[in-house]
Amino acid sequence: MIEVTLLGTGSPIPDPQRAGPSTLVRAGGQILLVDCGRGVLQRAAAVGVMANALTALLVTHLHSDHIADLGDVLITRWVSTFRPDPAPLPIIGPPGTAATVEATLAAFGADIGYRIAHHADLTQPPAVAVYEHTEGTVWDHNGVRVLVAPTDHRPVSPTIAFRVQHDGVSVVLAGDTVPCNSLDRLTAGADALVHTVIRKDLLNAVPLQRMRDICDYHSSVEEAASTAARARVATLVLTHCVPPIAPGQEEAWRACAAAHFDGRIELGPDLHRIEVQRTT
Repeated sequence: MIEVTLLGTGSPIPDPQRAGPSTLVRAGGQILLVDCGRGVLQRAAAVGVMANALTALLVTHLHSDHIADLGDVLITRWVSTFRPDPAPLPIIGPPGTAATVEATLAAFGADIGYRIAHHADLTQPPAVAVYEHTEGTVWDHNGVRVLVAPTDHRPVSPTIAFRVQHDGVSVVLAGDTVPCNSLDRLTAGADALVHTVIRKDLLNAVPLQRMRDICDYHSSVEEAASTAARARVATLVLTHCVPPIAPGQEEAWRACAAAHFDGRIELGPDLHRIEVQRTT
C-alpha cells in the first residue's frame, strides 16, 4: 500500500480552510513531501509528521504557491533534528531548484547565523542535497523508487511529475500541467493519479483577464479525468482545485470527472487521506 495525504489543497489565494498545495506520500516506511505550499508544516503536524521525519522533498515546479514554505521546511527540519551530523535533506526538482534553495538559505542567513551563535550543537547551516532532473529514475532506496517525467505548464518551464513505486503499487503526482504525452507515458498502468485541477467553466466567467489566463496552462477537471482514463488508473485524486470548491459543490466537481473517467474519484479538504492498493 501507498498512503497519500492531501496536506494542502488550496490555490495561491489565501484560504482559511485550505493550505497551499502539498501532498504527503508514505511508502515503505519513507515519507515523501511533494511540494511545500503555504502552511505545509502545520498540516503535516496534524497527521503526526514533523519536519525532521521527512525522507525527501520532491518539487514539481518553482511557482511561488508550490514552494512558499520552502524556507520553513529547511529551517524547521534543521532546528528540530537533534542527532549529530544529520544527513542532508534530499531535494529533487527541475533545473532551477538548486538556485532557489541556495537563495532561500541566503534569505535566512541572519537567522542561521543567530542560531549557530547561540546553540553549541548547531555548527553548520542546514544540510541539503539538491538533485535536478527532468526525466528518468531519481530515487531508488529500500524498495521505494521514484521516476520523473516532464510536464507542460508553459511558460513555467521546466516542470515535472513524479511516479512513486513500492511493492507493486504506483502513484503519479502530476503537479500543474496541461495534458501531454510525457505525462501519459509516466502515468500508464499506475494505480492512482493525483492531479491539480481547475474549473475552466467557472474561471472563464470571471470578468478579470488575469483569472481567465489561468485556463491556458492548467488541466481542467475533465482533462485530468481523461488523462486518468487513458492511463487506465484505478483512482483519480483531485487537488489544488481552482476556484476553491464551495461547500456543497463537491458532487458537481466529481460529476465533471465522472463524465470522462469511470474509476474511483477522490477529492476532499486538507488532510484527506487515500490508501492506494495494487490494482493490476
